[in-house]
Amino acid sequence: MSDDTLAVLAAQEERLVFRRFDNETALELGAHLLAAARDRALPVTVSVRRGGQRLFHAALPGTSADNDAWIDRKSRVVDRYGHSSFLVGERFRAKGTTFEADSRLDPDLYAAHGGVFPVIVEGVGPVGTVGVSGLPQADDHAFVVEQLEIFLA
Repeated sequence: MSDDTLAVLAAQEERLVFRRFDNETALELGAHLLAAARDRALPVTVSVRRGGQRLFHAALPGTSADNDAWIDRKSRVVDRYGHSSFLVGERFRAKGTTFEADSRLDPDLYAAHGGVFPVIVEGVGPVGTVGVSGLPQADDHAFVVEQLEIFLA
């Protein structure tokens, strides 16, 4: 993984910032992601959280309870590090190691794989997560970023 990739991932977090984020925003964001996934017939689970509360959760055909577990594990990484699950994993890989080997966190509870992005509020910082599970990790991440760009435009 190159420094350029890490810079791109970090820039996404600087750019994709909410002015406010409440339950209604979470529901609208979740519905937006769900509609986009349905339009493409993507087999994903969609989750939007604020703090410890799950505000939106939906699973499309082709998903299973495993996708729920992946969302939970990736969301814990975002909650702990304040950055996208993909960026956290890529930072470990850029150092020539893996999250699983060097984070000292239980891999049954934490997964630094792409797909969950921090909900960042302007002037506040990270307050929650938005994510999907069901595609290869880079595709999960790219879908969430693409949909955040549309939603926040």
